[in-house]
This record gives sequence, C-alpha cells and structure tokens, in this order.
Amino acid sequence: MADMGDPKTVLHHYLQATREDLIWKLDGLGERDARLPRTSTGNNLLGVLKHCLNVEAGYFGATFGREFPTPEELVPMEAYEKDPQADWYAREDETKDGLIDLYRRVGAFADQTIEQLPLDAPGRVPWWRPGSQDVTLQRIIVHVIYDLARHAGHADIMREQHDRAVGWQRENTNVPDDYDWPAYVAKLTELADRFR
Repeated sequence: MADMGDPKTVLHHYLQATREDLIWKLDGLGERDARLPRTSTGNNLLGVLKHCLNVEAGYFGATFGREFPTPEELVPMEAYEKDPQADWYAREDETKDGLIDLYRRVGAFADQTIEQLPLDAPGRVPWWRPGSQDVTLQRIIVHVIYDLARHAGHADIMREQHDRAVGWQRENTNVPDDYDWPAYVAKLTELADRFR
C-alpha cells in the first residue's frame, strides 16, 4: 500500500481517483446519451471527459517539457482560435470508448510525469499570462485536481439528470441506500416555498 503520509502520494491518489470517477460517469451510456447536451451551455458527459483529458495532457506534458506520444489525438492549441469550445464535445469521428481509452493513456502519461519529478520540479505553463507562467509540479497537481473535481461535480449532476444514477465513487456512492428521494425533494421544496 502507498504511503498516504507522503504529500506527493496523497496528491497523486486524489488525481487518479478523480480521473477514474469521471470515466465511471460514462458507464453504460450509448454514444447519443454520452454526447447529448445537458445544460444551456451545451455541457455533456463525453465533452467533460474530453476537456479533462486535454487538460491533463497539457499540464503534465508541455508544462514540464514533455510531449504526449500521439499529439495528433489531442485538441491542438490552434483549434481554439476557430472554436473556443473545441475540447468540450466529441467530434463525429471520435467515440466514447475511443476517448475513454485516450484518457487512460493520457492518465498514464500524467502519472509518469508525477512519478519522475519531485514536487518542487519547475515547470512553465505557456498558455498562462506572462508573469504567472512559472510553476512547480505540486502547484500543477493541485490545479488539475481542482479543475477535474469541479468537472466531476458537473458530471455527477448531468448523470443524475439523465438516469438518476448518483454517487461519489464506484465503490462508495456516499449516498444513503433505499432513501425516499421523492419525499426528501418534496420536503426541500416545501421549505423553499416558505420564502416566496
């Protein structure tokens, strides 16, 4: 078992867990349901995954002078000039299973960066504004965990809207079993209605 008292191990653990939770939110969905916009700004489960895999590839790649082995599979920086949302949806030639596989490979690539460098290893984020581009591996791990965790929350809500599948993790949903959710929602609605 890993030493969970070691700061790098702890950070790496939470990054890997959040990555797996994002992938889990696509379990059992067909192509249409994975791609279907669920918010007024077009958020969709597969798009969240694609965004997160590109985030990890960039932050644990270019920031530390590494290039993902197959960069043509990622969204190139130039694509954002034509479409600032280029990494938020799957193109017609991309599949759910293909993007999940890509994310697993990006995850292994990111894990290599983390395993090979100390937390104080210097990096440079080329797309950040001048004056704030110099970073350490520790800062980037925390930044990426923060970003992925926000998007995992988005995925939680979108999946719940789709088929009421809820839960924090595959092994531990952190949600009460056999709870009367309709009664709970009615209780909260009644409480909210008191403030009209």
